[in-house]
Amino acid sequence: MRIGELARRTGTTPRALRHYEQQGLIGSDRAANGYREYPERAVRRVRNIRHLLDAGLTLEDVRFFLPCLDGDVTAGPAGAEGLRIARDRLAVLDARIEAQTRVRDRLARAVAEAEAGAVAPASAGAGVRAAGPPR
Repeated sequence: MRIGELARRTGTTPRALRHYEQQGLIGSDRAANGYREYPERAVRRVRNIRHLLDAGLTLEDVRFFLPCLDGDVTAGPAGAEGLRIARDRLAVLDARIEAQTRVRDRLARAVAEAEAGAVAPASAGAGVRAAGPPR
């Protein structure tokens, strides 16, 4: 099947498929006209890649699962190395969430302080001038 059909059947884009191929996660043959031709098993492989990415893993993480991407990655028992990768990714996500929460809290405090210090409503134009060159 060609790249457009694989993209449609897996709910992804041709660009993403080319990226997965560049990363060594999927493979294709070239037809005489130069078009990529994917085997039927690529459908399951791409769906598994998308499942792992949607779960929060990165393409680098997905590489570990290469031996089982053609099967049902959700059916088998989790291996120790797969669990380690998932725990490591979870720790990274937790750290990012914590950092973003701190940023959000700082912004919320700044907005609250600005609103508390406001003297005139913004619609009255107090201290606000139209953008443009000075007059």
